[in-house]
Amino acid sequence: MQIIRLNKEFADIWAVIWKEWRELLFSRGNLRSILLSLLPSVLIFGVFLPAQVGHVWVDSPVSMVLWGWLSMLPVTAIIADAFAGERERHTLETLLASPLSERAILFGKVAAAVGYAWLLALIMLLVALITVNIVVAGSGILLYPVGVVVGGGILGLLTATLSASIGVLVSLRAATVKQAAQQLVFASIALTWLPLFGLSLLPMQLQESLILSAKTGGTTRIFIFACVVLVGLDFGLLMLAISRFKRSRLILD
Repeated sequence: MQIIRLNKEFADIWAVIWKEWRELLFSRGNLRSILLSLLPSVLIFGVFLPAQVGHVWVDSPVSMVLWGWLSMLPVTAIIADAFAGERERHTLETLLASPLSERAILFGKVAAAVGYAWLLALIMLLVALITVNIVVAGSGILLYPVGVVVGGGILGLLTATLSASIGVLVSLRAATVKQAAQQLVFASIALTWLPLFGLSLLPMQLQESLILSAKTGGTTRIFIFACVVLVGLDFGLLMLAISRFKRSRLILD
């Protein structure tokens, strides 16, 4: 019985994911506007910066941080529409009246945004890889190390989930997509700069210790610590979103 219930839950989540992707990719003007908004990021992080940095962009473990950060960018462009857009289009009541469970609707919207953003980030990183190989032509074909691909992919999923979880919380209460997008811009800036600001507040000795640890093979420990923190944040924010996502409250709003 439990297995049947789980299968139905996953089927409902997939139904929401497919609905979101269909609206995003096949609605007139949607895909074009999103791609145009991401074009500057692709040019900067897929062409300009990799061309300047060269092979270090590919083989440095530090590039895993970039993999995680790039996955957050596309989420902001679409997650604001999750519920605020439904409210603006007057389709929220129809969605809430469907037999889909509250968790399926919430997780489906988060998963759709995360999957879409993660794939776009991988495309940007693939463009960057091609750029680096063109710039350093003659040195053989350069590929991302397996550790960077696996670690960067995991960080990308976790950071995209973090951004999507925050976005869903904002979109649940925003009256319009524009209002949600404006709030998410500030959230994205905070997610980018607060960790750096926090590190700058650490004692200089501890900062030097962290840098030395990364240089002497401590990258794995730092990566595991970052993943643990991100998993905790993702879980907490998703649980908060579930507690705030109530059909009756949203319909009355």
